[in-house]
Amino acid sequence: MGVDMSNPPTKDFFASPALSLSLAGIFRDAGAAAAAAAANMEVEEGDEGSGGGGSGKREETVEISSENSGPARSRSEDDLLEHDDEEDDGDKSKKKKRKKYHRHTAEQIREMEALFKESPHPDEKQRQQLSKQLGLAPRQVKFWFQNRRTQIKAIQERHENSLLKHELDKLRDDNKAMRETINKACCPNCGMATTSKDGSVTTEEQQLRIENAKLKAEVEKLRAAIGKYAPGAASTSSCSAGNDQENRSSLDFYTGIFGLEKSRIMEIVNQATEELKKMATASEPLWVRSVETGREILNYDEYVKEFSVENSSNGRPKRSIEASRETGVVFVDLPRLVQSFMDVNQWKEMFPCLVSKVATVDVICNGEAPNRNGAVQLMFAELQMLTPLVPTREVYFVRYCKQLSAEQWAIVDVSIDKVEENIDASLVKCRKRPSGCIIEDKSNGHCKVTWVEHLECQKSTVHTMYRTVVSSGLAFGARHWMATLQLQCERLVFFMATNVPTKDSTGVATLAGRKSILKLAQRMTWSFCHAIGASSYNTWNKVPSKTGEDIRVSSRKNLNDPGEPLGVIVCAVSSVWLPVSPNALFDFLRDEAHRNEWDIMSNGGPVQSIANLAKGQDRGNAVTIQAMKSKENSMWVLQDSCTNAFESMVIFAPVDIAGMQSVITGCDSSNMAILPSGFSILPDGLESRPLVITSRQEKSNDTEGGSLLTIAFQILTNSSPTAKLTMESVESVNTLISCTLRNIKTSLQCEDG
Repeated sequence: MGVDMSNPPTKDFFASPALSLSLAGIFRDAGAAAAAAAANMEVEEGDEGSGGGGSGKREETVEISSENSGPARSRSEDDLLEHDDEEDDGDKSKKKKRKKYHRHTAEQIREMEALFKESPHPDEKQRQQLSKQLGLAPRQVKFWFQNRRTQIKAIQERHENSLLKHELDKLRDDNKAMRETINKACCPNCGMATTSKDGSVTTEEQQLRIENAKLKAEVEKLRAAIGKYAPGAASTSSCSAGNDQENRSSLDFYTGIFGLEKSRIMEIVNQATEELKKMATASEPLWVRSVETGREILNYDEYVKEFSVENSSNGRPKRSIEASRETGVVFVDLPRLVQSFMDVNQWKEMFPCLVSKVATVDVICNGEAPNRNGAVQLMFAELQMLTPLVPTREVYFVRYCKQLSAEQWAIVDVSIDKVEENIDASLVKCRKRPSGCIIEDKSNGHCKVTWVEHLECQKSTVHTMYRTVVSSGLAFGARHWMATLQLQCERLVFFMATNVPTKDSTGVATLAGRKSILKLAQRMTWSFCHAIGASSYNTWNKVPSKTGEDIRVSSRKNLNDPGEPLGVIVCAVSSVWLPVSPNALFDFLRDEAHRNEWDIMSNGGPVQSIANLAKGQDRGNAVTIQAMKSKENSMWVLQDSCTNAFESMVIFAPVDIAGMQSVITGCDSSNMAILPSGFSILPDGLESRPLVITSRQEKSNDTEGGSLLTIAFQILTNSSPTAKLTMESVESVNTLISCTLRNIKTSLQCEDG
């Protein structure tokens, strides 16, 4: 399917003033920093006359393949392709010249992309080696890398321009709103301020006020528990200090309760920064690569020797050490990436499957604007897995944002003993030794990130199914964080694209419709991750199952959230082990052709795909709208499938057909009620080699290890929020899970697994 590059979409395609990027740049080059590229360009060029004829025509076709076949080629890349001039020896000046284009194979592109991720500027030796390996001329390899760097730099410039324009529009809107507020608050006759207030308050403002009140109550409860402040005392600290006055009082509070001066805290975070830099760059003997799994393992004896670590277990329960390191490239500009770490809301949205709760307890130093260089803040986080069977990890830590050089930044996390013990010693079950990431700006629209995760956790009982994946450090390790970060950044790139090939946006005619659907799908995924973990948000009760599954049920009442149905909601979750590779299980569950094999709502009837929107280079990362028809009625289902190197998810929810049709046209989806169910898929931790999600690896992994499948269903049992939960409702959702699991096992021929 072609795209006319000469006529890009206008602003009319935008549903809101979102960041805009040119499709011609995004879908051509997104693979340069994400995982693998997925685009092909075929170019046909007619004869070019050497005289003044000028009648030659050029047709250009852009197609993004759902297969990982290699990155798209641009017009400038075509100029790099090999062409031979065939000339007649008798009369060369009068003969027309025909250019023959050499088209790189998918394998050649993959190899060059792989080297580009590691070294965008290869030296002569690397180019020579690669050209011999791929059967290309060194000149072709050289020009391919030059062109790729140019393309990515162009994307960054367009992105920055769009970002600035968006910020300018936002400031104008804010300015206009403030002027209108001032005008309404003043008497039109005398100009004096009036005492009457506007009684209309938006639902969003009400929610923010309620949340603010809850946070203040928690802070005061915390102080009362410590005994330093009485309940109801004047607040001296805020969750996010905004001005100098708040910051000063916050520091007083910090010194008074935690007994640590600011100078001592800065000394600790600076030491942690130096340790993180060494941990991120050192090789053997500090880090040793495992022959079996390919992952790096920390040599703890060498670590103690290198950093003079004292025995921190005096008087404490026995603790386990988890250390991991991962390096990857993410397609996002450095300021946005740094901001996503320092803003707790953005951080939670970036890692919905890992972070269930987060709060800035105190701001020690605001840092220098605009990039928060030198910012230090005390944070609390509750980390989860997408199953009730694994307890959450609650950790207090100080986060430090530091610019190391013109191109390098560090985000440093470290727990401080005295802070934790004075807050609540009972919660100190997990501590962060110097951890975080070193971010290197590549100045071409992407960043290289080296992530180090170093935890000291109190040993606790974990369900046998998840014991291996948790004890090995995979569950909360650097690989999980990095894979999630790459997936979310890739999703953002595809969301911001403003010129989308029809092949990657089937069933949706407008850009506004595409953006609206992707927003709805992302909200659905966040809601799913929030609902199924072991967070204290959820109270789980184990219920007996007729078929032997371990099913846990929780309920909640939705009183006023327009994003999900009002009433009593029941969520049932079950986690099982299946002797099937994670890749095969993911492909089976996301494919609408197999949906009628496991979804009892389809009644065994056919399922038709109405829309399919790509949101990543891997064909498994997509949002689809599926229609299930029966004799009685028809039903639409919105499905969001996502996969990375560690975990996969298939999340779905029935949607109102009329409402979904309006969303497809570009209408706002924020108030559309949706109640997600779905699956979370993890490797069981028993693989003998690193998991790589590609179609080629999938075949070889079928016999290696199995999958940990978590299945969750949410149903509205009563539309009245005041109603009580009934046993009939619990039985219904219990039966729903049992039947679905049985169907999955039967279809995959693992009934005895």
